[in-house]
Amino acid sequence: MRRLLVLAFVPLAAGSALHSGTPLVIGHRGASGTAPEHTIAAYDRALAFGADYIEQDLQMTRDSVLVVMHDPTLDRTMRGAPADCKGRVIDKTLAQIKQCDAGLWFNERYPQLAKPEFVGQRVLTLEELFQRYGDSTNYYIETKNPEDAPGMERRMIALIRQNTLGPKNAPRGRVVIQSFSEPSLRLVHELAPKLPLVQLIEKRPVGDLDAAFARIGSYAEGVGPDKRLIDAEWMKAAHAHCLAVHPYTVNETEEMRRLLALGVDGMFTNFADRMRALVPGPRIRMARYCASSSWRPRDE
Repeated sequence: MRRLLVLAFVPLAAGSALHSGTPLVIGHRGASGTAPEHTIAAYDRALAFGADYIEQDLQMTRDSVLVVMHDPTLDRTMRGAPADCKGRVIDKTLAQIKQCDAGLWFNERYPQLAKPEFVGQRVLTLEELFQRYGDSTNYYIETKNPEDAPGMERRMIALIRQNTLGPKNAPRGRVVIQSFSEPSLRLVHELAPKLPLVQLIEKRPVGDLDAAFARIGSYAEGVGPDKRLIDAEWMKAAHAHCLAVHPYTVNETEEMRRLLALGVDGMFTNFADRMRALVPGPRIRMARYCASSSWRPRDE
């Protein structure tokens, strides 16, 4: 049986199996419900709210730099000269994108949440993010549009290793990689087989859930489904294959309660403080597994 990834700070007796019932609080694009997404302001706030993980969406620039941004285009969240701040990320250099304001749009769209310090926020490179937060937090990274950015996975893995955040240097699970792209995850698995992977799922798999989860379990340790897909059948099938279940994007308290009652292992939320209020237990880091697993974390 494969191991089930659900990270937790839990005191352990030497050689014991890990079992923690505390779900992960994953800051979706940081605290993006109250600050401009994927900025220092959003990440600092998510961590202050008690997020166990901060999430990064990756895009690649024309000069092959990995930047933290959800959209493949700059139009929605960047403000500045159109030549630099409009169009596809892959068509711009890092120097161009660094000219753009990544926070002003939030104040324009959400005036009730606007703050002066959001103006002037800049796009972060993955390297800058790792340099800022180091091993003080955990990272949940998504390869976005990898088919349009050949080499994204290799560059990402190189940065993880250069910043000593991979399983060889840090507790396993410090960095989790997710993607809607199965080929991208399979490539990461080939290049860095010890990195935990999560398959994002937008629609219910065609056919038998058991067969779908058996295939996913051959390369990944978890699934990240749209929250609307989750029911008791889904949870039973996923856990039977030792797959963690981390639905997205869950913002309302009642939704959180429903999913927690079904037994999800964590969830993505724009409001980490709301979920933390429901799961105030031990802070999370290292994993829960199927009982038959003999795997142990490196730092135990």
